[in-house]
Amino acid sequence: MARSTTHRPYISSRAAALHGNSLGELFLLARERGAIDLALGTPGYPEPATDIIEAAHEAMRAGRNQYDHPSGDLLLRERIAEGLTAPTDAQTELTVTVGATEALCVALLATVEPGDEVVLLDPGYEQFRAAITLAGAIPRFVPLRAPDWRFDPADLEAAFTSRTRAVLLNSPGNPTGRVLERQELDRIAGLAERWDVTVICDEVYSSFVFDGRVSTSIAAVPGLAERSIVVGSLSKSFAISGWRLGFLRADAVRTEALRRVHEITTNGAAVPLQVAVGLAALSADLRTANEEMGRRRDLALEIFTGMGMKIAPAEGGCFLFADVSPLTGGAMDSRAFALELLDTAGVLVVPGGPCFADPARGEQYVRIAFNRQVELLSEVERRIRAARPAD
Repeated sequence: MARSTTHRPYISSRAAALHGNSLGELFLLARERGAIDLALGTPGYPEPATDIIEAAHEAMRAGRNQYDHPSGDLLLRERIAEGLTAPTDAQTELTVTVGATEALCVALLATVEPGDEVVLLDPGYEQFRAAITLAGAIPRFVPLRAPDWRFDPADLEAAFTSRTRAVLLNSPGNPTGRVLERQELDRIAGLAERWDVTVICDEVYSSFVFDGRVSTSIAAVPGLAERSIVVGSLSKSFAISGWRLGFLRADAVRTEALRRVHEITTNGAAVPLQVAVGLAALSADLRTANEEMGRRRDLALEIFTGMGMKIAPAEGGCFLFADVSPLTGGAMDSRAFALELLDTAGVLVVPGGPCFADPARGEQYVRIAFNRQVELLSEVERRIRAARPAD
């Protein structure tokens, strides 16, 4: 009997619901045209320190090339703990992960069941929704209101139900640049206690906070600390995004569960790279890097507000979230604007639509990465000026 050739592979509903990178086409166009990329958050500033590169080489030459304990190199965990604002036991409360992306997925998989609900702020990082989908959970969005991107307390309270299992936060925020204030965190803490939920916060940009602000970790807030999972990363602060080193900070009981999921997903991050960061962290000058990042924020603000965009200055992180409606008059959406800027000036920015649960809310916004060398930002200014018609 002839075998059927019409086999159709079965794809799980969770995998089928995932979408690829919404910027794929734009990146290809940008590469073809030699455009300046202000879309990705990949650090152009700061640069990886020479000593961290040398430390990685030395670790490899010294034979640190095999498996180590899945929870991560102890020296690195101790260095991470020293840099956190909340007291942290490096032995029992920290896990090194393969970037913050794995950390986020591990945190959700260890916390929610299929069908549970996760409260998150909108707009937000596109990947948050995908990670919630992969865990089989259901997002409950709390809208942030322009221009300062704050939530209405009534909207926040309405998002919680008996099915809420977790809250997913991001501070400083991507794409908005908002740093959640203590009053906002206290309000979230009250609801988290009332509904007995876990609060997960992506704090990967906490090294970059501007204008005298302080980034408050949820692990340091009463009411959140005992129910918190912090997602962190070394990608931006040390400019080593390709090394894929992140971490999870949680209480000892949650950490045991997180580590079990982590072992199944990756069984550990690259050992010599962990060793290198643990050694090099002793000489890292994060204060200077923060000051220099603020300088770049100011330069990018000057360039794009000078172009005519409306922008609330980023309070932290490495992105501006810009309203382009003064330039478009509502005649084009953010994707069309991004394509036009790419065509006329050779500069790539991110359309705002994918940052929102309802893409229509993002039609007038674009995201702009400013973690770049000053010289590159100056070239962006030159290109934009050259592309604009003379007054």
